Amino acid sequence: MDVQPDATLFLQKKIRPTANRLLIWQKIQAFDYAFGLADLQDALPQLDKSTLFRTLMLFVGHQLLHAVDDGSNSQKFCVCHCFEGHHHESHVHLTCRICQKTYCLRMQQIPVVSLPEGFYVEEVSYVVKGVCPHCRKKITKLSAY
Repeated sequence: MDVQPDATLFLQKKIRPTANRLLIWQKIQAFDYAFGLADLQDALPQLDKSTLFRTLMLFVGHQLLHAVDDGSNSQKFCVCHCFEGHHHESHVHLTCRICQKTYCLRMQQIPVVSLPEGFYVEEVSYVVKGVCPHCRKKITKLSAY
């Protein structure tokens, strides 16, 4: 039996590779920014919201995606690039103030923060607000006139 690479990944993560899950996963990989449920609904209008949401939660639970809190009050998701057995997404995210998209800056690591005695870090979120390259090009073109 010839198993597609996505199906193999699902089997490794102990996820049953259904047609809908494979379709959702293909769409997710096409996003070049942290996407929300609404983005996925726009990309896959033939699937209902509850199916998409349950699948996102499944993927987060099996470490295919990680959730991003960018301060927008709307949960965002990114493809997880964790090492085997180490679910640790310690990179910076940038939210563009113009297009409102949030990007994973995988090469920018979150700086280590020393805490006073008695405190314990459970989760770190590091979001930078700024302008993405696409919007910056638009601004540069407009200012040239």
